[in-house]
Amino acid sequence: MMYTEFISSDGLIRDGAKSVKKLDIYDNERPIGIQLYGHIVASMVEATHIAVASQPELIDINYGCPVRKIASRGAGAGMLNNIPLMLEMTRAIVDASSLPVTVKTRLGWDEDNKIILPLAEQLQDCGIAALTIHGRTRAQMYKGTADWTLIGEVKKNPRMHIPIIGNGDVDSPEVAREMFSRYGVDGIMIGRAAIGRPWLFRDIKHFMQTGELLPDPTIAEKTDIAREQFEKSLEWKSEPVGIYEMRRHLGNYFKGIPNFRETRIRLLTSLDVEEIHAILDEIREQWGDLRTNVNTHFWAE
Repeated sequence: MMYTEFISSDGLIRDGAKSVKKLDIYDNERPIGIQLYGHIVASMVEATHIAVASQPELIDINYGCPVRKIASRGAGAGMLNNIPLMLEMTRAIVDASSLPVTVKTRLGWDEDNKIILPLAEQLQDCGIAALTIHGRTRAQMYKGTADWTLIGEVKKNPRMHIPIIGNGDVDSPEVAREMFSRYGVDGIMIGRAAIGRPWLFRDIKHFMQTGELLPDPTIAEKTDIAREQFEKSLEWKSEPVGIYEMRRHLGNYFKGIPNFRETRIRLLTSLDVEEIHAILDEIREQWGDLRTNVNTHFWAE
């Protein structure tokens, strides 16, 4: 299942072009959830009505984004500092939505305020259909190692009956299976680990079903996938935004290639579409048969 980029409720209700465009759903993306964030209940409710009209499978509320400009105004993970408002907003969105509503949040604001155990029950009581928990606090941002212990405690709580989805540091098929078996979660959510590795989902699914690890794609295969994604990014975002937003993906696609620093710099600094295609051709020609694995190969650059 996929989720959209999170969408600002304020941007949506003001008919902001960037926010509205994120509501576009293609059939091959389904099942899909539209993820909303904001700090004003009325705005979130109005945005929910707009999002429901786009006919996703569910509405997701983001109470987990740790970025300063989001959290500092009380949205995203900032809502962990105002639990009464979080619960009021969640109840209002559940009441306003004709679709299932889910929530994504974190363990708590910081090390001294890991409140996810009681919070999970409170959110369930608001009527949500599932809960995703990222195994870090807001203060941790994305640093350190995700702690799944409390995620497992939430899942084992006999009072919890909604699906619990774990998130954080799932970057390989082996880790995915371990999270399922060790913590008993109903699902796992993957975000950053899929950047430049979109085949990760295929690899995990295959491993879970068969116990077999698929070989990493060759550089030729990765180049073909990267090119397709690049073209889709340009189609969706146009220039230069489509190029800028693709850079973090291109930076990960070719990890593990030796002596790649110069080529990587060219790839990640060019703003010329034809030049980027030419660099991809060069990479394919020079290293096409090579297989790398980002979990076992160095990446000095």
